[in-house]
Amino acid sequence: MPLVIVKMLEGRSVEQKRRLVKELTNVIVKFTGVTEDQVDVILEDHARENWAKAGTLFYDK
Repeated sequence: MPLVIVKMLEGRSVEQKRRLVKELTNVIVKFTGVTEDQVDVILEDHARENWAKAGTLFYDK
């Protein structure tokens, strides 16, 4: 059972998330041969003040 975990900054709409999980599922099915019902996707939204890159919070960019 494939499990895909996507960590991203918050701010996407529910519709964007629906499309994302559908496309991710399709790719996993295509390349692994499992069925859709075997694919789990977890979306983790993170606030900009809780994520940094190169020593700078995304909140400060």
